[in-house]
Amino acid sequence: MTASTDRPAASASAPEIAPEPRRLAAIDLGSNSFHLLVANYQDDRLQVVARQGDKVQLAAGLDEDGLLDEAAMTRALECLARFAPFLEDIPPRDLRVVGTNALRDADNSQDFIDRAEALLGTRIEIIAGREEARLIYLGAAHAVAEEGRRLIVDIGGGSTEFIIGEHFEPQALESLRMGCVTFTRRFFDNGEITEKRMRRAELAALSELANIQRPFQKLGWSDPVGSSGTIKAAAAVIAAAGKSPEGVITRQGLQDLRKRLLKCKRLDKVAMEGLKPDRARVFPAGIAILGAVFEAFELEAMRYSDGALREGVLYDMAGRNSPEDSRLKTLANLERVYGVDARQADNVAATALGLLDQVREAWELDEDQARFLEWASRLHEMGLAISHSQFHRHGAYLLEHSDLAGFSRPEQRLLAFLVRAHRRKFPVKEWQALPAAERRSHARLARLLRLAVILNHSRPEQPPALPRLAADGEALRLRLAAEAPSLLLADLEQEVAYQQAAELTLTLDTD
Repeated sequence: MTASTDRPAASASAPEIAPEPRRLAAIDLGSNSFHLLVANYQDDRLQVVARQGDKVQLAAGLDEDGLLDEAAMTRALECLARFAPFLEDIPPRDLRVVGTNALRDADNSQDFIDRAEALLGTRIEIIAGREEARLIYLGAAHAVAEEGRRLIVDIGGGSTEFIIGEHFEPQALESLRMGCVTFTRRFFDNGEITEKRMRRAELAALSELANIQRPFQKLGWSDPVGSSGTIKAAAAVIAAAGKSPEGVITRQGLQDLRKRLLKCKRLDKVAMEGLKPDRARVFPAGIAILGAVFEAFELEAMRYSDGALREGVLYDMAGRNSPEDSRLKTLANLERVYGVDARQADNVAATALGLLDQVREAWELDEDQARFLEWASRLHEMGLAISHSQFHRHGAYLLEHSDLAGFSRPEQRLLAFLVRAHRRKFPVKEWQALPAAERRSHARLARLLRLAVILNHSRPEQPPALPRLAADGEALRLRLAAEAPSLLLADLEQEVAYQQAAELTLTLDTD
């Protein structure tokens, strides 16, 4: 008997193998607590693998001169050392470490960042207040996942974020300088809890809220949601007292909680069912802020959601470098608002990337750096909307000091430096002010952008033919066609002088 050679088609019998989930990790360097979240991302959902938190109280280490003291930095570094083993198998592209209010405010934050980056082996990004608010909304919106316009409130250690949005799109973002750690130092510094001190804290919060009260109420919302540790603790304490359903804060429950705190009389005497001991000291200040929020926005109830900054960071990271990258929308908006010449931007970007490809290996430039070179190329003329004179300075200022959704402060600093450096004298002073670890790569990208702008000086219809570019260490050699226009040669000879003045080498050759 001859065995049959017939086989069923593989597609008919073999089950499809689901792709491996992407492992993501985020660390939130908050003013009160540090949090680590590791999760698998698949089908637009997060499955938590590890979650860690530690009350570092970084903001408590800020002195009157705006400097983080050594004790606070030591607490923070010890916490990060405990987090580090959870990150061993996470690729750099799938890890983000973000710092918030305390690191925004500290004049010596770079000292801590340098030490923390050496410990973790990855970059730390300081994010602006509104960017923090956007990421908080992204995390909370995924956790809530319901229809309707919602108000999100997140009371942190040094700032409180407010967001109104629908679905996953925020419509109003604000970050106010009030938090449970900073308000504890400001209003409860001697450890006493009195009616006078509590009301002073509430009035200070109401003063901050006055700037956003009307525009937020005009937008309106149907669902107030809180996403911070303060709100989680308040909901737990109120529920434990039988004053409201679990996970819900009512106005009456909050008023009863305030009375209970006043009866404690001192911060070191605050102890309530549902309240963790490590939050007790900053709890009265957090309740003062929350009470002011209820008062300003005339809230009757607020529910707690466990989605917050770190979840938002993971969802945002999952969409990065894809068509859903929030930074692309920001860049398109900047081009529109400042009337950027799209054709010239396209031509400069194409030339810059073509030059980068020729020195990519010698200068060890990666895809992320290429992306920022392209973006800076597209925005290099945005300062023209203010004035032609010194427009590179105007553009740099706008990029450094605007709230750019999706961008961290180091990313904005890179864009701003490239735009500042794209013409005239190479900005040595600004370059030397950059963190040491960034200087070489930033200078390399700036030099490529400068050449791309010069090669497109005549604003051609199409990008010009690329000259040959080679790098030997930091020295560049540009080889031009023999028939290169005299105006282009003159521009390039001036560029040789500009780079020589900055102790950089650019050599011109002609075939």
